Amino acid sequence: MTEDGGGDDGEASGSDEREGSEADDGLTYADAGVDIDASEAATAALIGAVGETEGDYAGLLDIGDRYLALATDGVGTKLLVAEALGDYSTVGIDCIAMNVNDLVAAGVRPVAFVDYLAVDEPDERFAEQVGDGLARGAELADMELIGGETAVMPDVISGLDLAGTCAGLAAKGAVFDGAAEPGDALVGWRSSGIHSNGLTLAREAATREHAYTDPCPFEGYETVGEALLEPTRIYTDLLDPMREHGVRGAAHVTGGGWTNLTRLGDHRYVVEDAFDPQPVFEFVQSEGNVPDEEMHRTFNMGTGFVAALDPDAAESLAAETGGRVIGRVEEGDDDEAGTVSIRGLEL
Repeated sequence: MTEDGGGDDGEASGSDEREGSEADDGLTYADAGVDIDASEAATAALIGAVGETEGDYAGLLDIGDRYLALATDGVGTKLLVAEALGDYSTVGIDCIAMNVNDLVAAGVRPVAFVDYLAVDEPDERFAEQVGDGLARGAELADMELIGGETAVMPDVISGLDLAGTCAGLAAKGAVFDGAAEPGDALVGWRSSGIHSNGLTLAREAATREHAYTDPCPFEGYETVGEALLEPTRIYTDLLDPMREHGVRGAAHVTGGGWTNLTRLGDHRYVVEDAFDPQPVFEFVQSEGNVPDEEMHRTFNMGTGFVAALDPDAAESLAAETGGRVIGRVEEGDDDEAGTVSIRGLEL
């Protein structure tokens, strides 16, 4: 099973109207409609029913001398922003990215992708836009897009939903152990923006005083909605360098924000030099009066991917890939085990 990622968002309106409650109320993800604790409990119940599988970010199937890896994820309520703007040209990239980045975090090279598009009614215009985004995402991930399914279900779907499954292959000695060790360095890489999780909270905050079509109050985008639609960065280019530098484990900073680091083991993760958040995060936090801790438990806050490895190799990996050493792994006592320290917060 994969973590809460692109498909972690609850119901919300896809209209261009302002949403939310009074602007002086501090928003949390639960307030916006997504209870992370309840979601994790439901996921645990599902895993308990179907049984554990080998692997964390991706399920690994032993096929002899290699693993076949599979990951499934969707775009989530970022689709509602696309619907409001009538622009679906980038959501296919998000669909690809949320899947392939999980494979990369496992140390697996993505090789093929199938998509699932469910709609309430067929529409050639947005279907073509979605297809163009999927093709671009597959190109960026350097893998094959081998087909999929389009389902027309007006009694089930309002608007559309987009998800997919990614297959990857890795030699058994090539997958990451997935476990950091005390003393390891943490190397991080910049995100492209809000990526494709936490959009229920982001949309609720952004539309308290703005419409998606309002001019964007910071540089780089014409509208508020365009800033929220910035496509998720794809990290497949990091796979070979991470292997060459002996990375032990990696974390895709997606649903759950910075707490994803604790998936690398029950240690204390001290982050001292994370990338600065892009203006979109400052905008969401300000508009929703969202607490710092909630922001870091929900969003990537500027750093989308992190790897743990021997400190002697960390600077070289960072220099070769445009990343940087952002922190370290500590033993941590009983109270600190399984925690992340970042920007004065203890998560």
